[in-house]
Amino acid sequence: MSGGRAAPTGRWRFARRLGAWAAGTTGVAVAATFYAGRDEFGVLDTAEPAAELRLVPGAEHCGHPVAEVPQTPGRERLVLLGSGWGTVAVLKTLAAGAYDVVVVSPDNYFVFTPLLPSATVGTVEFRSVVEGVRRIVKRLRGAYVEASAVDVDLDARRVLVEQPGAGRVWIPYDRLVVGVGAQSITHGVSGLEHCHRLKTIQDARAIRQHIMANFERAMLPTTPDAEKRRLLTFVVCGGGPTGCEFAAELHDLLAEDLRHYFPESVRAMVRVVIVQSRDHVLNMMDSAISEFAERQFERSGITVVTNARVQSVSEAALRYTTRAADGSIVEHEIPQGLVLWSTGVSQAPFTRLLCAMLPEAQRNRHAVTVDDRLRLKGVADGSVYALGDCATVEFPRLLADVEQLFESAHSKDSREITRDELAVFVRAAAARYPAAASHLQSLIGSFDRFDANGNGSIDRSEFRAMLEYVDSKLTALPALAQVANQEGIYLGRALNALAGDPHAAVPPFSYHHRGTLAYLGRAAAADFGNGQAYKASGLVAGYLWRSVYWSQQVSLRTRLLLAIDWIKETLFGRDISRF
Repeated sequence: MSGGRAAPTGRWRFARRLGAWAAGTTGVAVAATFYAGRDEFGVLDTAEPAAELRLVPGAEHCGHPVAEVPQTPGRERLVLLGSGWGTVAVLKTLAAGAYDVVVVSPDNYFVFTPLLPSATVGTVEFRSVVEGVRRIVKRLRGAYVEASAVDVDLDARRVLVEQPGAGRVWIPYDRLVVGVGAQSITHGVSGLEHCHRLKTIQDARAIRQHIMANFERAMLPTTPDAEKRRLLTFVVCGGGPTGCEFAAELHDLLAEDLRHYFPESVRAMVRVVIVQSRDHVLNMMDSAISEFAERQFERSGITVVTNARVQSVSEAALRYTTRAADGSIVEHEIPQGLVLWSTGVSQAPFTRLLCAMLPEAQRNRHAVTVDDRLRLKGVADGSVYALGDCATVEFPRLLADVEQLFESAHSKDSREITRDELAVFVRAAAARYPAAASHLQSLIGSFDRFDANGNGSIDRSEFRAMLEYVDSKLTALPALAQVANQEGIYLGRALNALAGDPHAAVPPFSYHHRGTLAYLGRAAAADFGNGQAYKASGLVAGYLWRSVYWSQQVSLRTRLLLAIDWIKETLFGRDISRF
């Protein structure tokens, strides 16, 4: 890390801090004025919270007691599992009084996951990226149960929840929303008990303590140089947004704060390594962003190892393999003082249970499958929904209706489709298949490409090729916070409509990609799709990145806390205390 970009001089650092303090104070005042009138989460609400849940006297189901969920006449009981992006978006969108709401989650808070890498190094504090579930659900006069879902009876419409050491209880529902998230995938690698994950506040706190513990131990006069180098080697497995942002935040901590408190002899031993299985980091983004990120990391002194497969992790080392030019497998070993495992997600136990209960309808190995209304496939009455990382949306394929669509597209006196007729068809089909709208629109500009015989019109076989192209673009939605958030907003609106009319026509869900952000250490990049990318370095880029996440906060409270944290970090640096 000593060969990375030079840190700001003392005078420049002070000037930057002073300017940030002035701008930040003004921004907080303006923002507070704007958001204060919105009364988010009922800040001024002094009404009594919902009554506690009690057991139905003498009632049992499959050997466990049954909770009584007070039901208001004319309302359905809505039970939501989880407290992540999707569930919270549903809760924020639901109309008060539409349902009798119960939220079940082992964590009584929502965490703003994109800022967890910042929390690991003290750029922001833990309390600034969490919001209590009870604050969120109180607006709906709903109940909260701190427990995990472990079973469900789809016929009886009851979900079994458990808190370790406190027993199990069935909670009845009329509609169930599953938003239990996912867990880290292991890829069969041994020794992952020696790795950290970064999905919860507890994970961020453990990483923060581990980093400072390693530095303090490296300062002991009894620690040999070889052990110091091991302690100060930080390895990130996975070159996605989380892994890259953690590496960037760690570099900022080292270059901007720890350099003032630890001698050069120790700082020179620090090494940050990203081990990526693909050709590039951030490979899900535009190639220009991947290349920009790798150049940025190179300037910062962060080592990026691509096309590498982790084989095992021990308490002191990480082993991985690469493929040489001649095709042979080469084994490598590097010492490690901390390993972050960030290589994708797999099914949570509850979603595996759902798949086992509905084997004919649920065949996806990575998530439960829902239709384009987010209803769980295999549940005939449509009473169960799923969203977020635990679910994948199965959009209807146009090829299934190819004959009907072709007949509707051409005029009665012709068996082929002209340019004008294709434009009319695209507008109608986009309304019917909103998930494919952007791909359908691209057909208008690709008319000549699909007009294989060049006669100026599209026949049946050429039309089929068009629909095959559109269907090929309907891939699974990425496991992003914005996907879960949009699903939650959609489902909240759909449930509002169904509360007024159980037979209301609900339009299908359509995802609109708003760009993927990545922080790269005083630099930022964003991929907006269709070849549109933004990448820049410097103070402005960093604050643009922060402003996006600031605007996406779920409450005024977290907005104010984040603004204060960023001002504190700019003025006084990060807190390096270990506690």
